[in-house]
Amino acid sequence: MDFPVTFHIFGKSILAHPLFEAMGMFVGMRYYFYLKRKSPEKLTFNTSAAVLIGATAGALIGSKLIGNLENPFTLFSEKFSLARFWSNNTIVGGLAFGLVGVELAKKIVGHRESTGDLIVFPLMLAMIIGRIGCFLTGIYEETYGIPTRFIFGMHLGDQYLRHPVALYEIAFLIVLWIFLKKIQNSRKHASGFVFQVFMIAYFMFRFCLDFFKPRIELLWSLGTIQLVCLGVIAYYIFKIKDTKSVHSHQISNL
Repeated sequence: MDFPVTFHIFGKSILAHPLFEAMGMFVGMRYYFYLKRKSPEKLTFNTSAAVLIGATAGALIGSKLIGNLENPFTLFSEKFSLARFWSNNTIVGGLAFGLVGVELAKKIVGHRESTGDLIVFPLMLAMIIGRIGCFLTGIYEETYGIPTRFIFGMHLGDQYLRHPVALYEIAFLIVLWIFLKKIQNSRKHASGFVFQVFMIAYFMFRFCLDFFKPRIELLWSLGTIQLVCLGVIAYYIFKIKDTKSVHSHQISNL
């Protein structure tokens, strides 16, 4: 296979990454609306609109901000440009700041219950499709692994065998999907628990995965994404404890 993989559409060559990213968002949203129609939990229009706006705004800001802070020396140098800023993004920043946006939106409309479980599987589907595009782009966007002699090493567009980190992530998401489905089908946990487990598991995985990717070390030999991952993991460990304690209290009162 030759990298990067491109598709010829309307006489133009388009990289696989943006094409699969757009496809992932479209398919993921369609899947979300399908699940929403089937869900017995109905949100009011104001709550749904607020959550959607908060998630979208937070994810857009976060993906760009954290994506650019991966290399803060370039961000704050004379090489800075709006075009470069807009093109850099990361799902880690999108998820972290999307969470902030949703929580702020829920406070504004006075909604206290969790709204995250319904988005988990559509989000994972969108991420899997998007990562296919990352893999097909090879080393031509910053989603590739460091050189390796490991058995899974692949040529991704240069002379080195590299960790195919996009494929690692796809495999992880598939396994996580199966695990979360079992949790969901057990119906033993409070609303929001599946989303919390997803966030902890994914950010733990990304923290580890970034050791196999080129990164600029900022603190304790960790990169920006890894530091964000630690913050989100800590937040959700306390969050999941609160969810369990509240759920146990509710059961004891039955």
